[in-house]
Amino acid sequence: MDRFDAMQAFARVVEAGSFTKAAETLHMSKTSVTQLVQQLEARLRVKLLNRTTRKVNVTADGAAYYERVLRLLADMDDAETSLSSASASPRGRLRVDVPSPLARMILVPALPAFHAHHPDIQLDMGVSDRMVDLIDENVDCVVRGGELTDQSLMARRVGDLQLGVYAAPSYLERAGTPAHPQELEDTHHRIVGFLWSRNGKTLPYAMHRDGESIEVQGRYVLSVDDGNAYLAAGLAGLGVLWLPDYMSKAHLARGELVSLFEGWRLDPMPLYVAFPPNRHVSAKLRVFIDWVAELMAQHAPVTVRRDP
Repeated sequence: MDRFDAMQAFARVVEAGSFTKAAETLHMSKTSVTQLVQQLEARLRVKLLNRTTRKVNVTADGAAYYERVLRLLADMDDAETSLSSASASPRGRLRVDVPSPLARMILVPALPAFHAHHPDIQLDMGVSDRMVDLIDENVDCVVRGGELTDQSLMARRVGDLQLGVYAAPSYLERAGTPAHPQELEDTHHRIVGFLWSRNGKTLPYAMHRDGESIEVQGRYVLSVDDGNAYLAAGLAGLGVLWLPDYMSKAHLARGELVSLFEGWRLDPMPLYVAFPPNRHVSAKLRVFIDWVAELMAQHAPVTVRRDP
């Protein structure tokens, strides 16, 4: 038994939930994958998978072993790509997690060009606005907006998201157009709340004009934890939104959103690519970070450099 092949087969079965699907991605027969996993279980003297006629589930021991296997496979891949010959053509699997609107509007549409330059990089892209534990979930890097709260992470600031305040025409027809941000605290106005996953709460927005600074909390009838749902709620007229320019631009041009509070400004939201401090920056990770930075230089360039 080749232990590397066996561990790789086991990991793919866990991820696919099926021996058949794992065999397809590995370009092996189902019988070969099954034998490799069985040999691995025999060597370890532990049951790693529970098999039924419909599905394969990982056992508790198998789940713990899977996390260790992922790290080992990643380290082996990094060792290979760190060689000068491999570094010239980055390859291997890269696990990333990015915000949902950024993925939909900027990153995914640009991926064909990325893969044209780096055809041997396999991206596993988690698309969410939740907080990801990079170590426990074995994620190579995350792209996140806002100041980083985990100071143990390594990070590169790749953009500054310019923010504005917007509402749908249907909302303004119903509630009226506020002239001052403080009016959003009135009982007849509503915002769309965004639940920041780091604390599960909505946060106030600081706004500035000519030496005047206020924080607006507002009231909401809906609060969400996903950027795409947040935008959809605003377009549906459920309340006032705070949006980055890249999310509002097209809707503003089509008249689906109206800009509010001319003369008021919000501090830009920094955008970071963060990765674990103990994770070797492989060639594949380095080119991905550089690619994100190049994209954001077009859409939301860094205005003030404050890398943590």
